[in-house]
Amino acid sequence: MSGIAQWRSETGQLQIGRCNACATHHYYPRKVCPFCFSADVSLSVVMGRGKVYSHSFTPRGPNGPYMLAYVTLDEGVTMLTHLVDVAVEDVTIDMPVAVEFRLVGDGHVPVFKPA
Repeated sequence: MSGIAQWRSETGQLQIGRCNACATHHYYPRKVCPFCFSADVSLSVVMGRGKVYSHSFTPRGPNGPYMLAYVTLDEGVTMLTHLVDVAVEDVTIDMPVAVEFRLVGDGHVPVFKPA
């Protein structure tokens, strides 16, 4: 596994870390499992579905307003991400969301929108 984050598989699916020794997913991907300390880790394609754990709206940013959220994936890991295509007043805790990739700079990053 390279040291560079590889969010997206060749087929455009979300990838997160997985330990092959203890069979647990982890986020962020790393070279050693944070649970059993095995170096037998890899990237695993996941469904990219989850629920909003927490969120915060910022009305002024360098590119305009944006919303950050912690999303807990169905696989059990929680990741910090952007929520898109939803009004701040419509976001609720436990709201179902799905991943989408957006071009940011010269790469694609995962963001989540209502499912």
